[in-house]
Amino acid sequence: MKGDRILSIDALRGFDMLMIIFADRFFSKLHNAAGTPFTAELANQFDHPEWFGSTFYDIIMPLFLFLVGAVIPFSLSKRIQESNGKGPIYKKLIKRFLILFILGWIVQGNLLELDSSRFHVFANTLQAIAVGYLFTSLAYIHLQRKWLFVIFGFCIIIYALILTIPYVPDLGRSKILPDQSYALYIDHMIFGKFDDKTQYTWLLTGFGFIATTMSGLFAGEIIKSNLPREKVALYLLLFGIAGLAIGLIWGIWHPIVKKLWTSSFVLASSGVCFILLSIFYWVIDVKKQVKWAFPLKIIGMNAIIAYVFSHVIQFPIIADFALFGLEQYTGDYYQVISTIGGFGILYFILWYMYKNNTFIRI
Repeated sequence: MKGDRILSIDALRGFDMLMIIFADRFFSKLHNAAGTPFTAELANQFDHPEWFGSTFYDIIMPLFLFLVGAVIPFSLSKRIQESNGKGPIYKKLIKRFLILFILGWIVQGNLLELDSSRFHVFANTLQAIAVGYLFTSLAYIHLQRKWLFVIFGFCIIIYALILTIPYVPDLGRSKILPDQSYALYIDHMIFGKFDDKTQYTWLLTGFGFIATTMSGLFAGEIIKSNLPREKVALYLLLFGIAGLAIGLIWGIWHPIVKKLWTSSFVLASSGVCFILLSIFYWVIDVKKQVKWAFPLKIIGMNAIIAYVFSHVIQFPIIADFALFGLEQYTGDYYQVISTIGGFGILYFILWYMYKNNTFIRI
């Protein structure tokens, strides 16, 4: 769209990262200290449900994939124009796929433990992004727009069928229940001892990851179009409401389960992502209310680094070296303070990188 950087995408990405690197731990520690019904509800919204249903925290991972898809029309169209042939583009796609997968191994695959018995092949958001980004990018490069919608529909339909039609050995027909889904059976069978041993599914769930990333691609195409910005915001909102409504209605028969990334979850979560983007886009890119979003922009423009650092380095423990004297006065609330302090250290690193124009591009 008109060649301008879409500040709302950076800000929304920063908001998403803020939920991951700070809010979940903050509200958990706050509830541990306060123990009130209100803090319990806040903490509950920043934790995943046991199986069925959804909380606010369940939108964080889909939003990450969605925003990766949203920038594809901007980044790839520019590369296609600047490149002589598709070879350099393929090289970039494969490089990014591999880096994201390796970072996923570092963050949650236990790669740094150097213990094969603890290693997980596929168990992280960054690896889900790698899958969604690679296949969505290839589809964007080679297919006309109408076929992108076909691929999106194929992904959610075929995955819904995978979760309900095949038979799981010794269990009968696949069901959307813990340890009874065909997707989980395939993960256990393919990954073997390198499976993450959880109720989350990854391999066949790639269909859902691709669909979620493609939904972001569609949003990016709306923003990149020549529509007036007010209409862009309106269309994003309408698509969001439609996706959320269809996902919730379909969820009556095909339940919303984040751990399986069911097709109803893809539609409902993508709908929420569209709505969030429409709000951020309206406020920031239409109404030009940008100052409040500057802290989010700092996080969003180095989102991958923020994510990896927050998972690999225990910043609250580092903050303890400076704040430990407060524990005697704050009691149970000290963990809240150390959480804030740890986030402050990470934010300072991201701010310093931003001020020095240091942006880690993968």
